[in-house]
Amino acid sequence: MSKRVVIIGAGAGGLSTAILLGKKGYHVTVMEKNNSFGGRGSVFFEKGFQFDMGPSWYLMPDIFEHFFDLIGEDIHDHINLKRLDPSYKIWFEEEDKPIEMTSDLKRDAKVFEFYQPGVMSNLKKYLEEAASKYNISKNSFIYKPFDSILDFFDKKTIFLWTKFSVISSFHKHIADFVRHPILRKILQYPLVFLGTSPYKAPAVYSLMNHIDFEMGVYYPMGGMTTVFEALFNIAKTNGVEFLFNSPVEQIVVQNSKAVGVKTMDNKIYPCDIVVSNADYHHTEVSLLEKPYRQFSKWYWKSRTIAPSGFILYLGLNKQYDNLVHHNLFFTDKWKASFEAIFNSKTLPENPSYYVCAPSKTDPKVAPQGCENLFVLVPTSSGLELDQQTLNNYRNKIIAHMTQTMKLDGLDDAIIFERLFTGKDFSQLYNAFKGTALGLAQNLRQTAAFRPKTKSKKVKDLYFVGANTNPGIGVPMCLISSQIVYKRIHGIKHGKPLSAKDTQFF
Repeated sequence: MSKRVVIIGAGAGGLSTAILLGKKGYHVTVMEKNNSFGGRGSVFFEKGFQFDMGPSWYLMPDIFEHFFDLIGEDIHDHINLKRLDPSYKIWFEEEDKPIEMTSDLKRDAKVFEFYQPGVMSNLKKYLEEAASKYNISKNSFIYKPFDSILDFFDKKTIFLWTKFSVISSFHKHIADFVRHPILRKILQYPLVFLGTSPYKAPAVYSLMNHIDFEMGVYYPMGGMTTVFEALFNIAKTNGVEFLFNSPVEQIVVQNSKAVGVKTMDNKIYPCDIVVSNADYHHTEVSLLEKPYRQFSKWYWKSRTIAPSGFILYLGLNKQYDNLVHHNLFFTDKWKASFEAIFNSKTLPENPSYYVCAPSKTDPKVAPQGCENLFVLVPTSSGLELDQQTLNNYRNKIIAHMTQTMKLDGLDDAIIFERLFTGKDFSQLYNAFKGTALGLAQNLRQTAAFRPKTKSKKVKDLYFVGANTNPGIGVPMCLISSQIVYKRIHGIKHGKPLSAKDTQFF
């Protein structure tokens, strides 16, 4: 009889873990509190508009391709990818005109040279180092099941630490290569994807610039939801059972071993292995009895939580030529803006923000002649905001977009609107302090210092997703599921999981 596995949560980590274990012959059941799959990658439809609720940047295509290859699937049979050109457009508060970045270094060099003549010789060195960091990390580091700090010390990782700037400040590392503040902002902004600040992040994350400038930015036609649909359909094909609207109330532990889960309707689902793709804090504090928790209240209180978000989903009855698929506004109060989204008790006074207009690439996500916008203002987690404050801030952001991005008549063009904040992240996803992403990826919360994928207190209890290794983002969640697979099957190496490891075929 095959072992029974219960996975809590149908986000990217839960779906990918379900596929790996389903293909291995386990009897897998996924328990999801909401009415569909995707977790933070959910989707909703209203008045002919389609809105991806969470991830909107398709980066690191090699990580996606590797996962699909691993499970014997051709990613192009499931996802129709389009490379964006331009990759994104940036408005700067201190500049009159926006700039466009293309992920084509020959073209982007003109932007860099305009602001700092001669900078490309330095930038090429910087990006060469970033590419090396990415490749070494991918092949020896981010797929590793970290147990202790000693796991840092293998040949490839030591080479990474000794040859390149790794643990110094990301901000200072960039300053060694680039002088102009506009260029520094362009290089630093991807740190928001990791839920951290360039002033707190280690220099190893310069690898994000290799991903940005040299690997390109893509969009799956039909929306990011097609990625989650593909994972869901593949999981079902491999025998995985899904139970939606089934919130788990407790992980059942006997003799320090996970033996099942109990749902809110008091049903118990016995199993041999439990994998939680739910929020790590929620799993520990709400689903486990105190003797089986790994971390104290002080631990969670001392963590740096990634930002939450003030999000507007807008359906417009017109289109704006000024917008491209991905649009960014950067305030001139750059450092203060990062302080505001990590340490403020209120909404940012001078925010940077992001506007996604997927209908620029994919006309099917909006009615003909219309536009759908996803507007994200990163904010501190844990904010308590009344409705009047939210309404006022909404008006402020709409007015700012109208003026800065030249979106004349924006407010009048809105025919559908939905507001989403930290409170919603907590209610829908049990997100700790309403974070949009999870634990920030600073030096104290990376690799061996991040909560582990395997419980130290409960046998056969595993964790997958953004709060554990390797971290935040859909590609990282795909890797996280492979680390869980490694742990269940006693695989120690830090290389990407291979067909030799799984023996699926």
